[in-house]
Amino acid sequence: MTTANEHHEKPLTGWRVLVPRGGPWGDGVAASLRDQGAIPVVAPLINFAATTDAAALDDALRRLQDGEFDWLTVTSATTVDVLYAQRTVVPAKTRIAAVGETTAAALQAAGYTVDLVPAEDNSSAGMAADLIALETEPKKFLTLRSEQAKPVLTEALLGAGHHVHQVVAYRTVGVPVTERIARDVANGRINAILVTSGSVAAQVREQFAVIPEETIIAAIGPRTAKDARGIGLNVDIIADQQTVDALIAAVSKFPLPHAADEFAR
Repeated sequence: MTTANEHHEKPLTGWRVLVPRGGPWGDGVAASLRDQGAIPVVAPLINFAATTDAAALDDALRRLQDGEFDWLTVTSATTVDVLYAQRTVVPAKTRIAAVGETTAAALQAAGYTVDLVPAEDNSSAGMAADLIALETEPKKFLTLRSEQAKPVLTEALLGAGHHVHQVVAYRTVGVPVTERIARDVANGRINAILVTSGSVAAQVREQFAVIPEETIIAAIGPRTAKDARGIGLNVDIIADQQTVDALIAAVSKFPLPHAADEFAR
C-alpha cells in the first residue's frame, strides 16, 4: 500500500509510461522510471535491421580501421551497436564526434574515445557547425547514418570543403504492438508515451489510432517534437536536454492525468 509520504517522495507514483524501445536501452529507461515510482510499459515500436548494402558498410569500416579517415561521426547509439557488433577498431589518430551525451555514453561504454560532442545543438546540423568551426582545412570524414536519416551532416561538411564518405549503417523498421497495449493506449490506461525519435513518432501515429487528449506525449528534443507534430501528434512535453533523464524529469513535473487507483478496481 502506498503511503502519502511515499507518494511525495516519488513524483511518478501511479503513472504508467510507455517505453518505445526494448533491449538494454529499454531496460535502462524502465529502471529509471521505476526509480521515480512509475510503472514502465516496455512496448518496442521500432527495431533495427541490417543495412541492405552490407558490402559498402564492411568496406567503409575496413577503411576506417586502416586509418583512412580523420573523423568518424556517430549520430545515434544504434550506430555504436553496429560498430561494436562488427568489432570495429577505431585508430587513435581518427577522432570521433558524437551527436549528443546519450550517443557519447554509448560510445564510451563500448570502449571508444569521444573527441567532440556539440556544445549546444545536439543535432546533425549542430554537430556539423561545431566540426566546421574546428576544422578550417579539408579533412576526411566517415559519416554513418540510418537509412531513413536525411544527409544533413554530410551535405554541410561537403559544403564546407571537406571530403566525406557516407554509409548507411542500419535500417529502422516498425514493430507491431500487442492488442493489449493498443487497447491500453486507446482507453487511457497509459498516462504518458515517450517519443525518442522521428521513427518512434511515426509508429505512434500509425499504430495508435486513438490517443486520449489527457495522455501525455513527451518528446526527447525539439527536432523529435517537430517531426512528431509534422505528422499530427500533439506534443505536450519537450525535454530541455536530449537525454532520457531529462525526458523523465520533464514528465514528472506534470500532475498524473488519472487518479492512481482508477484502474486498480
